[in-house]
Amino acid sequence: MTLDLQFKIKENEYYLHYLRKNSYWYKILNRNPSEFKNFENEVKTTYQLNKMDRLEKAINTFEMLEKVLGTFK
Repeated sequence: MTLDLQFKIKENEYYLHYLRKNSYWYKILNRNPSEFKNFENEVKTTYQLNKMDRLEKAINTFEMLEKVLGTFK
């Protein structure tokens, strides 16, 4: 694994956590560092870090707040 790739993984806690849970990625990234993009996409999908996932979480939060404030009226 390249040094640059190691720094990217250590800087992001999600990458590090996912890599520890799914150790097969060590082998893949060691043999082919260009697979990092696939690794990154898999992490984002697993931890729901995509833009649409974040937007959905924000909408759900607003809906919950609206319901809570509606009960106080």
